[in-house]
Amino acid sequence: MIENINWYPGHMKKTRELIQANLKLVDLVIEVIDARIPLSSRNPIIDELVQSKKRIIVLNKSDLSDGSENEKWAEYFKAGGDLAVTMNCMSGGGVKQLYKVLEKEQEAKNADRPVKKPLRMMIVGVPNVGKSSLINRMTGKKSAQTGNRPGVTRGKQWLSLKNGMQLLDTPGILWPKFEDPKAGLDLAFCGSIKDEILDTATLAMELIGVLSEEYPKLLMERYKLAEISETSLATMEDIAVKRGFILPGKRIDYERCAKAVLDEFRGGKIGRITLERCMKPERQGADD
Repeated sequence: MIENINWYPGHMKKTRELIQANLKLVDLVIEVIDARIPLSSRNPIIDELVQSKKRIIVLNKSDLSDGSENEKWAEYFKAGGDLAVTMNCMSGGGVKQLYKVLEKEQEAKNADRPVKKPLRMMIVGVPNVGKSSLINRMTGKKSAQTGNRPGVTRGKQWLSLKNGMQLLDTPGILWPKFEDPKAGLDLAFCGSIKDEILDTATLAMELIGVLSEEYPKLLMERYKLAEISETSLATMEDIAVKRGFILPGKRIDYERCAKAVLDEFRGGKIGRITLERCMKPERQGADD
């Protein structure tokens, strides 16, 4: 297993300071997470910074995650005291639902005020979970840069929505060290950590191992495999042979195979997959 994944560039520290300095200016925080890895894509530093500030959890990329798990996770977060919405920010799925939640919050904010004030929000999350796509959907224009690589957003941006609400965008923030190696792996699988700092062949092999256990049928169907081999390496080699990723001398092109598997997982081509299944209610209570 890949262990000790560390990626904490200088701008991450600046982002932490940015969130801390501007938190008092907003009424609530929208935390965008990846629905495929709902816990691994939640930064504990954000919990520490936000504290008692009201929060809406946006489970983005819910079109790529296991549909049977999406609502379970939404209920899990609601049970913990947060609001939660499942979304596909690229297509706009769930935007109307989010606006309904925000309008309700704005009404509550202005209930006893003679002068009505617009709701002010801050959007936070780890890199590459779709914050910029959500902002572009909410503003109706390309206000924020988007990309399938982490670290696109560079500084804070105040944006005004059509309904008068105001939105503060912040760059993605990872934490200095992953205490749980699985969290680092999950983030790497989903593209929240730059591939350049990882051994992509080993990362893809790790992913194949997870999918072989959790979603073997999807893996076999995507790569036309008759069966899952005993080891992840053997399965990866089977995939390479099926796809023709062969170098001169009949050698396996592991790098090309790895890139294909990672890209196809991240793009949802292998199927709708959730790498973290929702906890059972009794365990959830124990963790609170």
